Amino acid sequence: MSDKIKFITNSIPKEHLLKLYKSMLKPRLIEEKMLILLRQGKISKWFSGIGQEAISVGVTTALYDDEYILPMHRNLGVFTTRNIPLYRLFSQWQGKMNGFTKGRDRSFHFGTQEYHIVGMISHLGPQLGIADGIALANKLKENHKVCAVFSGEGGTSEGDFHEALNVASVWSLPVLFCVENNGYGLSTPTSEQFNCEHIADKGIGYGMESYIIDGNNILEVYAKVSEIAGSIRKKPRPVLLEFKTFRMRGHEEASGTKYVPQDVLDFWASKDPLENFKEYLQKEKILTAEIEDSYRSEILKEINEHLEKAYQEDKITPNLETELNDVYADDSFEEIKPSEEKKKIRFVDAISDGLQQAMEKHDDLVIMGQDVAEYGGVFKITDGFVEKFGKERVRNTPICESAIVAAAYGLSVNGVKSVVEMQFADFVSSGFNPIVNLLAKSHYRWQQKAAIVVRMPCGAGVGAGPFHSQTNEAWFTKTPGLKVVYPAFPQDAKGLLIAAINDPNPVLFFEHKGLYRSVYQAVSENYYTIEIGKAAILQEGTELTIISYGAAIHWVLEYLENNSTIAADVIDLRTLQPLDTATIYASVQKTGKVLVVQEDSLFGGISSDISALIHENCFEYLDAPVKRVASIETPIPFEPNLEKQYLGKNRLEKAISDLLDY
Repeated sequence: MSDKIKFITNSIPKEHLLKLYKSMLKPRLIEEKMLILLRQGKISKWFSGIGQEAISVGVTTALYDDEYILPMHRNLGVFTTRNIPLYRLFSQWQGKMNGFTKGRDRSFHFGTQEYHIVGMISHLGPQLGIADGIALANKLKENHKVCAVFSGEGGTSEGDFHEALNVASVWSLPVLFCVENNGYGLSTPTSEQFNCEHIADKGIGYGMESYIIDGNNILEVYAKVSEIAGSIRKKPRPVLLEFKTFRMRGHEEASGTKYVPQDVLDFWASKDPLENFKEYLQKEKILTAEIEDSYRSEILKEINEHLEKAYQEDKITPNLETELNDVYADDSFEEIKPSEEKKKIRFVDAISDGLQQAMEKHDDLVIMGQDVAEYGGVFKITDGFVEKFGKERVRNTPICESAIVAAAYGLSVNGVKSVVEMQFADFVSSGFNPIVNLLAKSHYRWQQKAAIVVRMPCGAGVGAGPFHSQTNEAWFTKTPGLKVVYPAFPQDAKGLLIAAINDPNPVLFFEHKGLYRSVYQAVSENYYTIEIGKAAILQEGTELTIISYGAAIHWVLEYLENNSTIAADVIDLRTLQPLDTATIYASVQKTGKVLVVQEDSLFGGISSDISALIHENCFEYLDAPVKRVASIETPIPFEPNLEKQYLGKNRLEKAISDLLDY
């Protein structure tokens, strides 16, 4: 059998050859046991890596223990080679507390900082961008470390693959992109997935080195990856590796393999990485029957003992407080009071000032976005930042929102804060997946902070049309794990932005473009914070409560200035998630009438939830139904008269009048 694979030892010591064999044997024996447990209903799902062990084991062995690896479903060998205690893996697969996700996610959807492993989400593509961020942090720290990330050949069809490899190449990031080409994406063969001969050929288009490696040859994998990793540590750059291999079982066990021709299965069975290497070692008189038996006995004993430990562990008892508290990392808010020394500046200047002072405070803080460097961003908020902080920290990005958000997460995993600028909030749709599925769920899933601020220039009133004028905060207030901040005044904008950067949680920071150069205020000159989640009462009165945020709060203030006889509580929410319900309820109980004003279109906006909360919690205090003012149910038009008709500002007067007369 061993003539199917040509093994070249390259003077690898006998002890190391045996270690490689044992490292492959361990995940194989675990898998065989898991397949039995799956049939017994003791685990819920299994993604088999049988036949692909050489890749996981070879890559992991070639890397240092403190170098990050980002595996996929079929990379059990990564976890076992990093010597994670088996009972913790078994607890993870059984949904118990000794696992890594407290029963909140299954199989290999977890990470662990202790072992420098970052687990995947089911949307495979962002994993590649995370590796970019980890590698960028390594490069900024100048620690000469490599990062390896896995993908199947099916995942290379996703846009995230293109984005991540392009960014890594442009920035010369020390990443090993490891593609396991195992022939099928679930049941779809490679012939229906891509039209080039080899995935490695794609490296040419990204200007990076690429190599084809026999993924069933443990010595070739280990030797080649060791060589390349050593080179990258000295000269940081990305490398694309295509491992030719095969998946001997279904995508997951329920899928089966009926779609695979039998001759293909037979061919790859003859190239089994474990059996071929075993035969080679026996032929070379390196692996004896006694050593083989001792390895198997030792591993099976470990499996059974650790399984028993996992079985003995109690099932998780749901605790509502624990579940709710784990959605966000504890921010331990530090209040830094604003100074009395103030300067009258514009909203846009307050944002710039807050960013600059945060960059000075955090000497590793990174700003990323399209045109943010020498050009200073389309709104000139980062103008002059390159001269002060350098291009390593103020980074122009390719047009690839998804990869940059994922890279920001990778930076956070590796201990570096970042601010990502969406050139326009509308463009966040291209980075929606990593925000709502990666950043938002990170702490809840495996207690990993996502210390990222995504700046969102948004809003109408500037004639920019349906792709540059949306105020899309409702896309994110629905997603647990995200914080959503939306200031309306320069003083608040600066303090809240600094607080957002200090927060260990992902924050969507909305900045209304129409306010950038139209709203002035005396702003404290020092580095100060304003607590996220606290509303501001701008005016007090007893006739009604008006709740708003962003540009719409200025509509309200303008109307009340022109109608000074109306005595209203005016609440500027400032933060939409978490929402300051205490301030809202106290005002409602005082006035008995409520109007909620938003720029966003009406249906599904946050005003709907605020209305529902008030009706559910303050119904007995109400003297009238809660009313809402919002934009009409169309996309935002650009022509001035159409845009004016779209916005709710011209419906504000009637809503207030009707409510007062109710």
